[in-house]
Amino acid sequence: MDADREVSRWLHAFGKALANRDIAGATLLFDTECYWRDLVSLTWTLKTFEGRDEVKAMLSATLAAAKPANFVQLGPAAEANGAIEAWFAFETGAGRGTGHLRLRKGKCWTMLTTLQELKGFEESAGRTRERGVEQGVHPDRLSWADWRRREEAELGIERQPYVVIVGGGQGGLALAARLKRLNVPALVIEKNGRAGDSWRMRYRSLVLHDPVWYDHLPYLPYPDHWPVFTPKDKMGDWLEMYARVMELDLWVSTMCLKAAYDEPAGEWKVQVKRGGELLELRPRHLVLATGMSGFAHLPEIPGAENFGGRIVHSSQFGGGEEWRGKHCVVLGANNSAHDIAADLWEHGAAEVTMVQRSSSVVVTSDALMEHAWGPLYSEAALESGITTEIADLTVASVPFRLLPSLQKPIYEAIRRRDAALYAGLEKAGFLFDFGEDGSGIHSTYLRRGAGYYIDVGASQLVIDGSIRLKSPAEINRIASNSVLLSDGSVLPADLIVYATGYGSMNRWAAQLISPQVAELVGKCWGLGSNTRHDPGPWVGELRNMWKPTQQPGLWFMGGNLMQARHYSLYLALQLKARYEAIPTPVYYVDPVHHR
Repeated sequence: MDADREVSRWLHAFGKALANRDIAGATLLFDTECYWRDLVSLTWTLKTFEGRDEVKAMLSATLAAAKPANFVQLGPAAEANGAIEAWFAFETGAGRGTGHLRLRKGKCWTMLTTLQELKGFEESAGRTRERGVEQGVHPDRLSWADWRRREEAELGIERQPYVVIVGGGQGGLALAARLKRLNVPALVIEKNGRAGDSWRMRYRSLVLHDPVWYDHLPYLPYPDHWPVFTPKDKMGDWLEMYARVMELDLWVSTMCLKAAYDEPAGEWKVQVKRGGELLELRPRHLVLATGMSGFAHLPEIPGAENFGGRIVHSSQFGGGEEWRGKHCVVLGANNSAHDIAADLWEHGAAEVTMVQRSSSVVVTSDALMEHAWGPLYSEAALESGITTEIADLTVASVPFRLLPSLQKPIYEAIRRRDAALYAGLEKAGFLFDFGEDGSGIHSTYLRRGAGYYIDVGASQLVIDGSIRLKSPAEINRIASNSVLLSDGSVLPADLIVYATGYGSMNRWAAQLISPQVAELVGKCWGLGSNTRHDPGPWVGELRNMWKPTQQPGLWFMGGNLMQARHYSLYLALQLKARYEAIPTPVYYVDPVHHR
């Protein structure tokens, strides 16, 4: 039986079993080792089901309400990694979706189902006529508050956003753009003076380590002349332009002071300060799009209060110009640590020392383009017909449980490719690995959101001694003009940079809402892989991200640019369904996890 016929046979049998409510029969179409990843379409959450028992339990709970049907193959099937792969379309009672299927010996090995649109509430694509233009006042010249006051005076009602999004970075703006196209009233609150300032305010040498094809925002891809790796100020300008062109409701220079959930009313009381004025917003839903790089982690080191130089977190580091001829110590050995150490060296610091506490994953940017990003996110991929949407769904089709085993061969090839680099790092005493299980950067990122360096040149500076290295070591004590390390050595210091990462996003919930709500929600990010900084139990999806949490009406929107683009769709559809009073029976909410 050829691949297309096998896929057609499976989809027909699966659709027939679901139509007949034959859950046992549908379950038997899956292999004993199987994975079904559902993004909102049946479960109204993001959840991966592993094994027949979990598939059966999910279908038993969701089939009657979801009504999945009309499974139709899209395009030709292909054979890869011992499996037959194919795309398909399907419908549910509420919407339309796209799916991906992998078959082994006629049984389903992996399946992805994603909700792409809601029936009757498809994204608006036509031109709109602004009410303000009709009245001779362009809406762009009105603040959201002025617009609200004018409508109150004219209509005698108070208009409130249905969704308030705290944070105007890529996550908040991508979600706001999706909601705008779905006609859901949403307001973005940004504490900085301009959209994109969260990028502009970082150290001057910062350049994205992901390629441009990986980083598009929804609806507006970067132009063809855009650099492969975007400088941080250019990224900030793009986000500002994006907010303007997409006509997003955005309040800049606005602080979100406090939020509390009014359970009887089913809405939030959100206190904000804007232009010296205190305002209260009453949205139904609150989205914390404050980013994974939000709460700086600052170690408490004895003697810091007596230091005569300057101590900054990497998020506060401006640039190396003012440290020419000075002694600089960088605590940490991941992306920011390497970038900052290289910047200090390039600007003529007398001495730059990186203090490495634990092993880091190191992979060159070129190697990632060749072996990891390139097949899906590159100019060659586009020329072969792999659009950004196809690439995103292809990535999503791989269950997180299987990702490490699929990534290990890639990193084995990378280690062979860059053997000279790794030999040099080893000789220099730099501790590196390829993840605890050899599965590299992508797994490490999902597990802990840190712990790696995408090498764009600083590794060679470590190898040749331009960036000095102390590894493994800790800063035990800080004196007035030096630091004492755990190996007994003393380093003169005018500047100490803590490149020590960030805390969990739920710390924003603790600060803006309450410690009790943060406790209720638990940790954000991580899969429960039982690896360093990602202890079990296994949950199989990123905790609390882009889906319902234990706190009604509270959502988290974070991740890199690719994730902001892709997962903003699923969060927007969940919010739109609630806005239109479409039933959204949530099958599963992440258990609370605090470690």
